Order: sequence, then structure tokens, then C-alpha cells
Amino acid sequence: MKVHVLQHVPFEGLGSIASWLKDRKAETTFTRFYASPALPLLGGLDLVIAMGGPMSVNDETALPWLRPEKQFVRDAVAQGIPVLGVCLGAQLIAIALGSRVYRNPQKEIGWFPIEQTHCPAEAFHFPEKCMVFHWHGETFDLPAGAVRLAKSAACENQAFQIGRYVIGLQFHLETTLESATSILVNCADELSPGPYIQTEATLRAAPPAAYAEINALMDKVLSYLTRA
Repeated sequence: MKVHVLQHVPFEGLGSIASWLKDRKAETTFTRFYASPALPLLGGLDLVIAMGGPMSVNDETALPWLRPEKQFVRDAVAQGIPVLGVCLGAQLIAIALGSRVYRNPQKEIGWFPIEQTHCPAEAFHFPEKCMVFHWHGETFDLPAGAVRLAKSAACENQAFQIGRYVIGLQFHLETTLESATSILVNCADELSPGPYIQTEATLRAAPPAAYAEINALMDKVLSYLTRA
């Protein structure tokens, strides 16, 4: 399996996805936009993973590499290559396919539940309700042809699927204790009081079982996307 990862900042890496890829002996390459914006050819790739980041997908003037990245994602979808977008990555899929990305009425940072939405039998199905890790201030309109998979009280479009091989997640299932700590160290200034913003103490108090549950769910998403 050949996998290419789009990484936007050094402190938002693969988290638990790294273990899933290692278990499958995946050949994993990276475009680390904070170091070099070079993108590979799509030929031969079995999966593209677009990770998160604190920037906006609308920041093309300040971050001109967003334009070729969007084209890369658009081309991957058009060629039928499985694509997983996480947080910023989901917003990249949405905007690459013609949808708006804009400020959500509420920032959502912390452990909050998502709810499964009605979707076709062949789509990926989340649990009816589960607690997941969020860190986002923007949201998106669903791209044309997308099926909404999950919602939350703070954000209507939490997950979507396009066809058989594209899934966007506004939340973070890959988060581990280590990766959560890394985001906290770099983005603690975003923890201003709000109805859907937890304190740093609350975030750090999440039990190991919470991480294990979301990581297991991420494994299921990845396995769904890459099944023959």
C-alpha cells in the first residue's frame, strides 16, 4: 500500500494513523508544507490523507501552496484514489470540490459528542452517538453528491462521504495523548471561554479509554476506505 500524507504543521501529525499504516507495512510519503510544498505524482497511490492545521483553507494569499494542494486533492478524487480528510483536510476536500468553507458560529475545542445521521446502507456508519476530540473554528457546506455521516450540537456538518472512496472528518479520531499535548502546547491561546471550548485542565484529564475508543474508530474508517 502506497500512502501520501499532506501535513500542514509539525504539531499535527498522524497520531494513531501511524500505527495503522505500520501494521499494514504501508509505504508512506509526506508533503510537509511548512518545510517544502512539493507534491508527488498521483500514479500508484492507494490512499491520500490530508491532516489538520490552524490555518484556513481560504488563506491562499498568505499560503500560496494551498492552490496546488487543492488541485492535488481534486485530482485524487477524480481518479478514484481513496482520500481521507481530517479537520482542515476535510475542509480542503470540500473547497476543492466547489463548496464554501467559512467560520462556524461556535468554535468547538474539546471532547464533545457527535451523532450519526441517516445515510445509505453502503456508506460508513458511525455509532449512534460517540465522544470525539474536536479542535476547529470553521465549517463547510457539503460538496455536491456528498452524504452527511455525522453532526453535533455545535456543528451541523461533522463528517461526509463522497462515493465509495472519500471521507471528510471535521473532528480528530487520530488523536493520542501525545498528539493532544502537542496541540495544546502550540494552540493553547485558542482556549478562550465559550460554550463548546473546554479548559486545558479538562482536555488534559481525558482518560486513556477515550483515546482508545476514537483510535479504534479511526482504524475502522481507514479499513473501510482501503478495502478491496
